[in-house]
Amino acid sequence: MGRWVLKSQNCSSDPLLYHHISVMPAEVLYYLDCKPGKVFVDCTLGGSGHAAAILKRITPGGLLIGIDQDIDAIENAKRVLKPFESNIRLFNDNFINLPSILSQLNISSVDGIFLDLGLSLHQLKASGRGFSFNKDEPLDMRMDIRSKIKAEELVNKYGEKELARIFREYGDEHWAYYIARKIVQERKQETIRTSKRLSDIIKSAIPRKKLFKYKIHPATRVFMALRIAVNKELERFELFMNNVPDILNPKGRICILSFHSHEDRIAKKSFQAMARGCICPPDFPQCVCNRKKLIRILTKKIVRPSESEVAENPMARSAKLRAAEKI
Repeated sequence: MGRWVLKSQNCSSDPLLYHHISVMPAEVLYYLDCKPGKVFVDCTLGGSGHAAAILKRITPGGLLIGIDQDIDAIENAKRVLKPFESNIRLFNDNFINLPSILSQLNISSVDGIFLDLGLSLHQLKASGRGFSFNKDEPLDMRMDIRSKIKAEELVNKYGEKELARIFREYGDEHWAYYIARKIVQERKQETIRTSKRLSDIIKSAIPRKKLFKYKIHPATRVFMALRIAVNKELERFELFMNNVPDILNPKGRICILSFHSHEDRIAKKSFQAMARGCICPPDFPQCVCNRKKLIRILTKKIVRPSESEVAENPMARSAKLRAAEKI
């Protein structure tokens, strides 16, 4: 259960130092179609850039429900969104629990839902939780510091096959088996506890002649895969999408920013399933499935950031935006 108006506890950094650049803010506002007096949910507050922009559009009279499993994001939101204090409710929780959160607020459905599934710049550079392969930090990778499982446990306890599966399935890592085998070998000598050591092990597992061909840091995909596994990101997102039709008001909209092919695939397939009407065989004289279209897809093709935005914010380069409206 989420709680709002939380006291600061176990914050890994000063919230005043929280920094994040919102991705495609104009496009997000366009597809959400924010209007005064409406109720919106920002399921992943991050640096609160999108949240502040939404609040400017829905006030006066509107309400924004802000959710983030990272306590640092909640503490930052209290400061950044203070001018809208009467129009916000903040929850340190995972968006999978949105139905329960709405129940606490005596709200049955909302006018808009926004999800930014990317890693925030703060988590990468200032959280101290080992999200970055360029830093020497404890191998944590939990977005919610109340969670029990850390990346260190996966790296030091999972078998070679399971590690390889995670790297391959969540990170599309070509050298998954080589990296998993090297990790198992190295941890026999000494427990792998830091992001720097893991990064060095990954680099040493990839043939040297192949390293020169990498356009990204060789540890990028493995770190992303571990983060996804630790936080169960794909499973929770898929479950969340099943609840969307029940949470949105008629004409309510959902807008999703994803940064990973698997996330985008889940969003695409979920939208397609919800937008599909009758599934009876074409030779049936009349419909017996009684299936109705639930949404209208607003983005027939994925929306990507402009070249100028990517030049200004390289972290936006892999962003994909999809949006839909409930019928």
